[in-house]
Amino acid sequence: MHIPPFDNNNSPLVDAGDSRVPLTYFNIVKLGRDQAFEYSVPGYETCIVPATGTVSAKVEGVSFPDVGRRGQDVWDGEPEGIYVPSGAKTEFVCESETAEVFVAGAKYDEVLTPFAIRAEDIDLVQYGSDDTKTHRKIKHILGQKQHDKVGRLLVSELYTVGAGGWSGFPPHKHDSDRLPDETRHDEVYNFRFRPAHGFGMQLLQAEDGKPGEAFHLVDGSTFAIDKGYHPCVAAPGYEMYYFTILGGLSQRSLVQYFQPTHAYQIETIPGIKDMIAKFK
Repeated sequence: MHIPPFDNNNSPLVDAGDSRVPLTYFNIVKLGRDQAFEYSVPGYETCIVPATGTVSAKVEGVSFPDVGRRGQDVWDGEPEGIYVPSGAKTEFVCESETAEVFVAGAKYDEVLTPFAIRAEDIDLVQYGSDDTKTHRKIKHILGQKQHDKVGRLLVSELYTVGAGGWSGFPPHKHDSDRLPDETRHDEVYNFRFRPAHGFGMQLLQAEDGKPGEAFHLVDGSTFAIDKGYHPCVAAPGYEMYYFTILGGLSQRSLVQYFQPTHAYQIETIPGIKDMIAKFK
């Protein structure tokens, strides 16, 4: 499901209990200096990630000062975040001139302990190559390093390296719980482009061997994936970023099932097996 960019007035783009991707939650909150935002999402653990700007937060009375170091856009520095336990009462306040804040969530009932993710805690992975048109960088905000502190939520930022190229390739899916071959993980993306007038394409193919659908992505596009193979591509001359939320049904670790027709290409992409292993 493609959600074109619009002014959501700080209301969720993908709310709790969404009919397509019920395992995930996503909001974009925009604030000016000293403005505050309060929320609680019963039954969902969440993660606050400033796309730009700096916020200070209180999670059930626990303070997390000065989170977020980026200025102009998502390419301007490293991400930071705050893990918020399921249903916790949370308030964050804008400490910079403006702030745009992603709130990512996954369905999970157990109440864990809040914590901050600072720039030095980010797990960086770079793989692919210019030759294979798959060169990209992943910054895991809630990744393998935080595995024992989080329930079902995985949060990452993905960047194309260079201008243009494929991501999520070879085509893969994760819409069925059938271990050890695949896990059910709902997924939500939010895309950005540099320069901002850039564009890309999200492909969605339900069955191997049958034509799928293509969606025109622009700066600010949100895409919710409930099923199907889903690679995406940035047009030549443009850099692409997407904020990634994964919520698992039965476990946090992601097991991707690669489309049989194209799975052999795993062997052609440098470092891809290390990338796959990091989604835990």
